[in-house]
Amino acid sequence: MPPVHSGTSVNDAVPFRLSSPPALSRSTADRQEALRTDPERMREGWSSARVVRVDSHGRSPVPHELITRAEPRDVPLSTTPALDVAPELPDEAIFLGQWQETDYWAVLADPGADAGSLPLDLGWGLPTEVPVARGEVWVDLRTHGMVLGDTAAGLLTTAVALRNWHRRARHCALCGGPTGLRQYGWASVCEECGREEYPRTDPAVICLVHDDIGVNGENVLLARSPVWPAKRYSVLAGFVEAGESLELCVEREIREEVGVAVRDIRYLGSQPWPFPRSIMIGFAARADVAAPVTLAEGEIEDAMWVSRERVRGALNRNDPDLRLAGGTSIAHVMLRAWAEAGN
Repeated sequence: MPPVHSGTSVNDAVPFRLSSPPALSRSTADRQEALRTDPERMREGWSSARVVRVDSHGRSPVPHELITRAEPRDVPLSTTPALDVAPELPDEAIFLGQWQETDYWAVLADPGADAGSLPLDLGWGLPTEVPVARGEVWVDLRTHGMVLGDTAAGLLTTAVALRNWHRRARHCALCGGPTGLRQYGWASVCEECGREEYPRTDPAVICLVHDDIGVNGENVLLARSPVWPAKRYSVLAGFVEAGESLELCVEREIREEVGVAVRDIRYLGSQPWPFPRSIMIGFAARADVAAPVTLAEGEIEDAMWVSRERVRGALNRNDPDLRLAGGTSIAHVMLRAWAEAGN
């Protein structure tokens, strides 16, 4: 991971922005919505298509020789020629889109009974055991999405999001009848009442709260959930409630979780988070560093103000007592952008 340093003097400081798109916001494939209702074209395109294999845990294979030495955001998926998967388009295949005039699909697969395992630590601070088979390592999007290239990240994010929706859309929300997939994975229809449904996304806000010293503050408010690994801290987040604006959700969630009032709320960016079906909408806000912190019982185990210098050290893994959000999350990108900014 490259060192974090400030490239802006205090006199030139401006409100910080994300310096790069969040890992799962990157995509190069054209979703080609019009093709989903053209069965003849889809069947014809299968012969030259590529397939993304995804197992029941949402893992997909990448080349073993690249995963431990490639630059971040550079690893491709190990896609397979479609005809090596099936001679004709399978009913269960999910259309992901088109990239460089090639159709991309996702199918359910697994590493095989002969798969070994490999401990990988590429961003969460804790090793994760991943399957290894036939020169491929099956990586999880949540823990290893930051090492994938733009095309790979976009394809796998879409595949995982749709598969998670399929698992939760097997029955009609209106009458409870069984549903069948349509439009190559992008719609479902109730087999009893005919009701159509499409993939849903649950909005959630995530906010970097800093103090009001200068433009970007000198300290950031971090908290930890009691179910997280030891010493893991991140910025605050929560789901948007019915009838609630995003800005009001930011105010409410931070007040409920740590008892702090925020102001000057501004948008930073967003990222799909298909675990199972969220989109994280990032904001920054100011708060009084002297305000008392009151932890939400059962939700927040600890919260503290952390200096920019210490955040920089943690991002470079030089602080054994502070582990920040992994590189796949928008929280990581938000904290890195804040740490690099002048105050």
